[in-house]
Formats: sequence, C-alpha cells, structure tokens
Amino acid sequence: MTVQLKTAVEELLSKVKSIVSLSAQAEDYLVGIAKETRISKGSVLIRQGDVVNKIYFVTGGCLRSYCVDQSGREHTLQFAVKDWWMSDYIALHNNERATLTVECLNDATVIEFNAQKLNEVLTLFPEYEPFQRYILERHVVSLHKRILNQMQLTASERYQLFLDQYPDIERHTRNYHIASFLGITQESLSRIRAEKVKR
Repeated sequence: MTVQLKTAVEELLSKVKSIVSLSAQAEDYLVGIAKETRISKGSVLIRQGDVVNKIYFVTGGCLRSYCVDQSGREHTLQFAVKDWWMSDYIALHNNERATLTVECLNDATVIEFNAQKLNEVLTLFPEYEPFQRYILERHVVSLHKRILNQMQLTASERYQLFLDQYPDIERHTRNYHIASFLGITQESLSRIRAEKVKR
C-alpha cells in the first residue's frame, strides 16, 4: 500500500471512527477494499445505461452527476466535493442500469469501493451500520433540502445558497452545470450574477 493510499484511507477511517467504534478487523477490511484513484478532468466514471458496481468517496476535486432527458438536455443532480460520496444509488438499489452519468469536472482523487464489498461490511461488521445510516441520512437530507429550495426559494436565493454550500465550485464548473443544477437557464444565471455585482 502506497503512502498516499494509506493517508487517504486513514483520513476516511478517522471520519468513520468519529461516529462509530471499529474493530481492527473492520478497519483492515475497509483498507483492503479501498482503492485510491486519480481521475483526469473530463473522465466519466459512470455513464447513463452502464451497469453500476462502484461507489466513490471524494478526497479532492469535484464530480458531477447528471441525467439527459429525451430532448438531449442535461439536468445536474449533484456535485460531489471533498468528503462527499457519489454513485448512481437508484441503479445500485434497484439492480438496474444507470440513470445518471458521473463525470469529473477537474482533476480529482477518489477512494473507489466495489459496492457489493462495501455492502458486505454491514454483514461482517455490524458496528459499521450507524456510519452507513449517517451517510444515508446526510444524503437524504441534502436532497430534501434541494427539493424544498426549488419549491420555496427564488432563483437568486437558490444561487446564493449554492455559493454558500460550494464556495469554490465556480472555478471548476461551466455555467450550464450550475444553471441545470438550479433549474434555470444560463441567461437567467447571467442576469442573477449581474444583479449581484450591482449591489
């Protein structure tokens, strides 16, 4: 195991152990199934229609998940920056082909897990379950907040919230990535930015 892999995995293990107590055997298992991977900007980790068997933990850089509708328009579902997890969970849960594409927006480093082996942690080491629940709850809360924000906030308010949540992300994304995440056109995004500058 390289020093870089050990450092990245140990960082993840520290996060896990801040929530649950792991046995030495559980730690060894997680280290054994973890694979640190460097991903180049523009690389696609999951493509819509693929069989999905990987889950990624981002340690650096930025990933984006999106779908393409029948008219060819992209809809960004999620950005994943440091300490976030990324995959197509619908495909994994329902054992079906990917409905999302996951791409790398800038050079990134991730810890890659085989989804089945990561799932087996729960059977082999039940003490890991509260951390898995924490991840799931965090993910669900994030998506629910996004849905409520889409319904309750103006486009300008959603954009400001986006900047608060992802303060450095505009350096790594294109306008249409952000616009599709906010559910607005690129023209509307330009107007919102112009109005912010005037204030």
